[in-house]
Amino acid sequence: MSEKEFVVIEIIGQVGLIKLNRPESYNALNLQLLSELMESLKELDERDEIGALVITGNDKSFAAGADISSMAKATKDEIRKSKFIPTFSLIREIKKPIIAAVSGYCLGGGLELAMSCDMIISSTKSKFGQPEINLGIIPGAGGTQRLTRSVGKVIAMEMILNNRTLKADEALSMGLINAVYPVEDYLEKSISLAQEIASRAPLAIQAAKQAINQVDELSLTNGLNEERDLFYHLFSTQDQKEGMSAFLEKRKPDWKGS
Repeated sequence: MSEKEFVVIEIIGQVGLIKLNRPESYNALNLQLLSELMESLKELDERDEIGALVITGNDKSFAAGADISSMAKATKDEIRKSKFIPTFSLIREIKKPIIAAVSGYCLGGGLELAMSCDMIISSTKSKFGQPEINLGIIPGAGGTQRLTRSVGKVIAMEMILNNRTLKADEALSMGLINAVYPVEDYLEKSISLAQEIASRAPLAIQAAKQAINQVDELSLTNGLNEERDLFYHLFSTQDQKEGMSAFLEKRKPDWKGS
């Protein structure tokens, strides 16, 4: 894999770990960092030996938001033509499950990035918010939509209109994140969860992710039809035959991803 300036990649068993690496700016997101992140995700997604991905920052900050210095003087036309916001959407093309391992500041674009992942594991020190209102703007990379779907309308309104910040235990109680661990454990727990997921049938994992991610976009009828088609398709795979044979033979399955 090519060297990156703002992203560090580590392979741990079947897990691809991606670390955001702009510590001097609390991992503020600029176009280069986002581009390197999406390129890394795509490269890892194409590697058969990798079953799940983890995105993290450091103990003090997952990502404190967008790099305001790069957009402060932008005009409407300039910001519309910028690739910054569209680059966020590339994460939706990743087939393998992605876990955000969050500690410290997870604000603005950082929260939008975390919510674009499939699961969020947090340290006790995390702070979640969408403070764009303080800059005279609103979230532009999914914050109004994903946050509302996670925590509900009234909490999302307060967070986005009045800069309410959620502590980790609040975020957990509202369904924004999966679990909370001490700072010294959150990353290890995230990697462990990713390892567990990566040990399962890869084609079924990808099909399940695809079906779940369409819940907010499809009607119930269309969603059920999509789920049914994915279910039927898996019966054409070797992993389905192996999984059911292993169950009947009371042994551990040997997944091939085919």
